[in-house]
Amino acid sequence: MEVNLTRVDEDFHFVATGASGVEINIDGSPEIGGHNAGARPMEMLLMGLGGCSAIDVIQILIKKRQQIDSFKINVKAEREQGELPSVFKQIHIHFILGGPLEELKVQQAIQLSMDKYCSVAAILYKTATISYTFELEK
Repeated sequence: MEVNLTRVDEDFHFVATGASGVEINIDGSPEIGGHNAGARPMEMLLMGLGGCSAIDVIQILIKKRQQIDSFKINVKAEREQGELPSVFKQIHIHFILGGPLEELKVQQAIQLSMDKYCSVAAILYKTATISYTFELEK
């Protein structure tokens, strides 16, 4: 796997490109001189966690013959304060799924993703406690 970053301005704005060719803007916060022109690197880690798990959960639920009409994820995290580097210590993921889904199958799919399949979660478990909940919308 390879990604490339190209600096866009004289501050902290970069365009990152992965093997897929998709470009993502990255920037620092205004507090350090950034311009809000892209996601922060630590936000991207949480986005990666949500995306990785979402792909797993959808694949598992399809195999379990479940119909997913809607799917949202909310990820909240707390970083270690006053330390450098300031790593994530607590992460909570809330899954919100809609459709004629069986609650037990959704619970199993999420658990399998978080405990077995999601590579991003496996990395983040090394520094953070990750918890998760879910709800089904009708």
